[in-house]
Amino acid sequence: MKITDQVIVNLFGSGTQLTTGQKIYFKIFEAYVIFNSIDLAWSWAFYTLKIKEVVLPLGIATHINIGFMHGNELPLWFAGTLTLLSILAFVRIGPKWLYLACFGLLHLLFCARYCLGEIPHSANFIGLSLLALGLGVYLYDENRYRQGVTMGLVYFFVGFGYTTASFSKLIATGIQWTDGRHLWLWMSEKSVDHLSKYGMAEYNFLQELAFLSVPIATIILIIGITTEFFGFLLWFKRTRPFITLAIIGMHIGIFLTMNIWFGKFMSELILIGFPWGIWMDKLKIGQLIKWRFLET
Repeated sequence: MKITDQVIVNLFGSGTQLTTGQKIYFKIFEAYVIFNSIDLAWSWAFYTLKIKEVVLPLGIATHINIGFMHGNELPLWFAGTLTLLSILAFVRIGPKWLYLACFGLLHLLFCARYCLGEIPHSANFIGLSLLALGLGVYLYDENRYRQGVTMGLVYFFVGFGYTTASFSKLIATGIQWTDGRHLWLWMSEKSVDHLSKYGMAEYNFLQELAFLSVPIATIILIIGITTEFFGFLLWFKRTRPFITLAIIGMHIGIFLTMNIWFGKFMSELILIGFPWGIWMDKLKIGQLIKWRFLET
C-alpha cells in the first residue's frame, strides 16, 4: 500500500460498519462540538454588545462590513439561532445543512467579537470541528461515512496546524527562535500581565528553573517546537495517542512558563487522540446504552 493510501485510511477509515462503541464515541464528539460552539457563541454575542466599531477586521469581515452586528442585539439573535439549529442537527431534524449554517453564524460572531485588534486562536479547533461535522452530515447519509469524513478532516487539520506552527516560527525567526533568552522575555512579559491583573506575580518552579541559565530555557523551547513539528503524527492511528500526550504536555508546559491556558485545545485533544470507541467496545458499554440517535 502506498504511503498516501496509508495516510488516507488512517485519517478517514476504510468505510467499514461502525461498532457500537464507535457510534457512541462519535455521538459524544458531536455533542462536545455543539456544546462548545453554543458556549462560545453566547460568550462572543454578549461581549459584542459592548463593541461600537471595527478596528481590525478579520475573516469574512475583510470582505464585508461586519459593523451591522454592532450597536444592536443581532449577536444575541445569531447565538440563539445557532443554539436552536445545532440542537435540531444533533437529533437529525431538518435539512442536512444545519451544521454548516451554524458554522457560518459562529464565524460571524467570531469576527464581530474579535474586531478590536486581538486575534486569538483558542477556538480554532471548535470551529474546525463544527465545519468538519457540517461537511460530513451534509455529504453523507450513512453514519460510518459521516464519521470518517468528520474525524479525518479534524485529524488532518489539527496535525497540520501544529506542524506548520513550528514551520512558521522558523520561517519568521530562524533557528534563533529557540534561544532561551526569548523564553526569558516572554515569561517576564506575562508576569507583567499577571501583576496588572492580580496585583502580584510569583515565579513557579519551572519558571525559576528556566531563568537559571540560557541552556535550560533553550532546551524547553527546543522540546516545544520539536513536539509541534511532529504534530502530523496525529494522522496515524498507531502514533496518535503518543503525540497527543506529547502535545498535551507541551500545552501544560506553556501554561507553567507563560500562564497561557489552552483548555479547549487540550480537552479536544483528549477526545480525539485516543481510541475511545475501541475501549468502549472492550468494556461492552454498548450493551448498557440503547440510544436511537446512534444510527443517525
